Amino acid sequence: MANAFLWGLLAASSLVLGGLLASWLPLGKRTLGIIMGFGAGVLLSATAYELVFEAVSLAKGSGMPTLGFLAGAFTFFFSDKLIGRMGSEDRETAGAAGSSKLFVPLVLGIILDGVPESVVIGLGVRETGTVSLAMLVAVFISNLPEAAASTTSMRSSGWSRTKILLLWVAIALVCALASAAGYALLGDASPFGLSIVQAFAGGAILMMLANTMIPEAYEHAGKLAGVFTVLGFAAAVWVVVLEHAGAG
Repeated sequence: MANAFLWGLLAASSLVLGGLLASWLPLGKRTLGIIMGFGAGVLLSATAYELVFEAVSLAKGSGMPTLGFLAGAFTFFFSDKLIGRMGSEDRETAGAAGSSKLFVPLVLGIILDGVPESVVIGLGVRETGTVSLAMLVAVFISNLPEAAASTTSMRSSGWSRTKILLLWVAIALVCALASAAGYALLGDASPFGLSIVQAFAGGAILMMLANTMIPEAYEHAGKLAGVFTVLGFAAAVWVVVLEHAGAG
């Protein structure tokens, strides 16, 4: 379980890194859009090859992954709408005007993005004894633009660097605990149960990509967002290929 916690912490550490970069080296909107596009491509690949494909394989034709996938997607959809009504619809918008009143919805929104990914990391460690490199890279890279964009918003509303850093450290720890929970609580689940969990995470991540990261990437980087989304997808595919080649 300690290994799952440490791998989850490593994946979530890019939240802290993104916050630090945006605090000391403010990033332009185009740069943020390019990073978001690349991160979205990486996560699309991880969702397809590391989550949904694996879920379908475990389910052995039962159709259970479809239910899990839809449940994850709509859980994110309705939770995101609820968080938006709390005042954080623009939590990932680089130019959003922030407020200290948005602390709770901001934290909830980012945790909603990160927890399913972290749980899957913990499950992977339990099943194989080691972390999925493709999933680790996907989560690490995709966290960077979210943290950078949110930090830009918080800095514009007067948050101190120390306060921002402590926030990202706390969220990274929550994600690491989610990885440990995935290892400890779900590791003994049946193949059908695991398939539902992985499909649920895949649905939640895909809904997040479609509703937040990809639109933001295009808004800030224009057509370059598509180029870097493709590059991110291709890079993640090569990680999967190399990982399986090494395992073979």
